[in-house]
Amino acid sequence: MKKLFSLFSTRCEDTFMQKFWVNTLLFSPAIVGLFMVATPVMSSEVPVTEAPTINQPSSFSSAETIGQVTSVSQLSDVKPTDWAFQALQSLVERYGCIAGYPNETYRGNRALTRYEFAAGLNACLDQINQLIATSTSELVNKEDLATLQKLQEEYVSELQTIRGQVDALEARTVTLESQQFSTTTKLRGEAIFALASVFGSDRAINTDAQNRGASRPNLEENVIFGDRVRLNFDTSFTGKDRLRVRLQGRNITSFNTSVTGTNQTRLGFDGNESNNVSVSALFYRFPIGESTIFNIATEGLEYIDEVPALSSNFDSSGSGAVSRFGRYNPIYRAAEGPGIIISHKFNDALTLTAGYVVPSGVGNDPSNGRGIFNGSYSALGQLTFQPTTTLGLAFTYVNAYYTEGSGVTGSTGTGFANNPFNGARTSVNNYSLSANYKLSPKFTITAWGGYTNAQAENTAVARSNADIWNWAVQLGFPDLGREGNFGGIVFGAPPYVANNQFVSGNNRRQDNDTSYHLEAFYRYKLNDNIAITPGLITIFSPEGNSENPNIYVGVVRTTFSF
Repeated sequence: MKKLFSLFSTRCEDTFMQKFWVNTLLFSPAIVGLFMVATPVMSSEVPVTEAPTINQPSSFSSAETIGQVTSVSQLSDVKPTDWAFQALQSLVERYGCIAGYPNETYRGNRALTRYEFAAGLNACLDQINQLIATSTSELVNKEDLATLQKLQEEYVSELQTIRGQVDALEARTVTLESQQFSTTTKLRGEAIFALASVFGSDRAINTDAQNRGASRPNLEENVIFGDRVRLNFDTSFTGKDRLRVRLQGRNITSFNTSVTGTNQTRLGFDGNESNNVSVSALFYRFPIGESTIFNIATEGLEYIDEVPALSSNFDSSGSGAVSRFGRYNPIYRAAEGPGIIISHKFNDALTLTAGYVVPSGVGNDPSNGRGIFNGSYSALGQLTFQPTTTLGLAFTYVNAYYTEGSGVTGSTGTGFANNPFNGARTSVNNYSLSANYKLSPKFTITAWGGYTNAQAENTAVARSNADIWNWAVQLGFPDLGREGNFGGIVFGAPPYVANNQFVSGNNRRQDNDTSYHLEAFYRYKLNDNIAITPGLITIFSPEGNSENPNIYVGVVRTTFSF
């Protein structure tokens, strides 16, 4: 039997295997019959509900059969003219071990799967052992043994070849097990090469600076070439949890206020630590029951890691939009660092997510005015409604506090929006509504609108309010040109201050005009591991000042995934 099982490990469609099994059917009906009893196999005419799944090869239950039959005539689709009729009749008379389907069919022309063979062979051996123990019938006669010996002699060279292949596979398996990186940890890596430049005549200045007669420095159109490398070590202890340790090094200088006069030109993957490697993310994600996911981190936790953003094709820094604003709703950038996020699914359509995150460098610092509960923080709640696979809606609320007054919009939008009270302690209430609709497999649309009410909290400054708005529309074109490619267009208004009561001297910190962001990019997959994404970003009226000339950012991002 061991030889027969080894023999089956080769492809059954080979001519040799076909010949072998035909001979086995003809010469050893006992084995075949016992196999057929345990595994009435499925065909295209069988309902899907009867087919076994790959994770449940033991789904052949007695409920699927009519049980043991005493006559071949009980099987409606078996006729005396069938080539295997005598074999089936012999099985009934000699062994009483044949079964069919609930509709009294046998379906003898069905194809054989490997799972069915394994299950049937196991059942066959159990039946033989039972018959030997009870000695209730003649298990195997001399003719059967002679046939098996004849088959073994006829296929001796093929059996030796298969045996050699199995031995080689066992040796390779032992080598892999002894040299594997880890039994619990997987390494996933990503490397980005970025070629980028800004174009335009002048740097942006805000309306207050313009009113004070400030000059506009020239925009230096210098091309940069930088990289970002991430190594994720994902460890699972139960099969459902994940401990992630991320190492990161990068040297991509931001096109921020010091370069273009505004953060509206920032790339979605920028940052420069001179390629010094550090732990940029460390968190543990695990389930609580069947419907709740808990995520706790000491570094690098972002709300986008757990909260359904509804813009999945845009939000990745390595394969999504090329700009910081174009990736996803700025409300999710309220903070990044240590914290917790809990997500609970009430059902397939409704999910509630809650989180508390403290900015990096604050939560692990015991200095006065810092720490987890005594400094800057953000608390998020989101209700996501996805009634179908094509439609998603989300309402998001974030309450946050910034001891230094900066970071309100996550370094997106105008300088006034990100720091509305010139460094005064600031509390904010953010509200956002997002929607996503897949019109077809080739076209999706995502939109969001957000409002922020910010309040100055310094006792030395009169209490002031600021109203900050933002919105955007993302148009996605999956598989554009070929499978795996993606085209994207983003148009919207990055965060801007529509009204601000704060006045310090002549500085009101309010944007007179609305900036607009237009972005187009196309991700082209060379293969499963390499993708090239050219993109162009245009900022109209940068820094909320229509007197500023437009600024353009061109980028070519090459992403290596491994």
